[in-house]
Amino acid sequence: MKIHSLGYIGVNCTDPQRWADYGTKVLGMMDNTKKLANGSDSVFLKMDDRPYRIVAEKADQDNYGFSGWEVATPGNFEEAKAELTAKGVAFTQGSAELITARQVQDLIQLEDPDGNKHEIFWGAISDFEQFASPVGIKEFITGDQGFGHTVMPTPSFDAAVTFYTEVLGFEMADLMKVRFTPDPNEPEKRLHFMHCNSRHHSLAIFESPMPAGCVHVMVETDRIDEVGRAMDRMKAEGVKLTGTLGRHANDHMVSFYMETPSGFMMEYGAEGRTIDDWSRYSAFQSTVNSFWGHDFSVGME
Repeated sequence: MKIHSLGYIGVNCTDPQRWADYGTKVLGMMDNTKKLANGSDSVFLKMDDRPYRIVAEKADQDNYGFSGWEVATPGNFEEAKAELTAKGVAFTQGSAELITARQVQDLIQLEDPDGNKHEIFWGAISDFEQFASPVGIKEFITGDQGFGHTVMPTPSFDAAVTFYTEVLGFEMADLMKVRFTPDPNEPEKRLHFMHCNSRHHSLAIFESPMPAGCVHVMVETDRIDEVGRAMDRMKAEGVKLTGTLGRHANDHMVSFYMETPSGFMMEYGAEGRTIDDWSRYSAFQSTVNSFWGHDFSVGME
C-alpha cells in the first residue's frame, strides 16, 4: 500500500469547544469551524492550506478518535482496497455524508488488531485559503510530510507490526525497548517508529494499552522560538506540562509535551529530522529517549 502521509486526525471530546480554545490559544492554529461544521458540533482546526488537519467531534468521552492516512491518487486508493481485500482485512466504505464532512474525494474506514481506528482517503478538497495563525506562527511543517505523527497503543504488538508493515506498507525507522521503573524484572515494552515519507516517522506503535487511545500526537513548527512561545502560552492558559523541553535522539526534534482536551499528549516541536533517501538509512535501536531533556516525571506530579 502506498500511504503518502498522515493527512488529518480526529479526536473525541465531550465539549469540542475546548479544542477550539486549545487549538487557537495554545497550538496557534486557525478555527475553521464556521466554514466546515455544516450544523454539526465538530470543531475544525487549520494549520496550513488544507481546510483542516484536526477535527474534534462531540462524544460521550474524551479520547483519540482516528488517524486519516492519505494516498496520492485514485489509483493508489483502488490498489489499497484491493490489497485489504486480498489480505482479508475488513473495511467500510465511507458514506457520502462522511466524505463530504472530511472534505475528500473518497475514503474507507478500518481498524488495526487492537481496535485503533483509521481512515484511508484520497483527494483532499481545499480552497487554499492562506493560513493565518491567531498567535503569529508563520508556518507548521506539513506539505509532503503531512500533519505530523501519531503514536498508537498496540498491546497485540506482533500482530500490529504485521498489520502496519505488511498491510499498510509502513517501514521501520528505529525502535526502542522501555521500562517505566528501574526494576529490571519489569517486562520491557516495545516501541517501533515507522515512516511513509521523508519525515523520520509518521507513526509509532507502543506495546501497552492507553486509556485515551493514543500516547501522543506531534505537530512541528518552522523554528525553535515558536516552541518556546507555545510553552509560554501553555502556562498562561493553565495547560499541564507532561514532558519538559528536550531533543529526541531518533528524530532530533526539539520539543515539549502537554495535555490535550482529549486525554492524550501533544508534542510541540521544531527541527525534526528528514530522510531524503531511505535506501541509505540504517534502522537502529536507541537505549535513550533523548540527547537531553524530556523529563516525563513532571506529568506525574
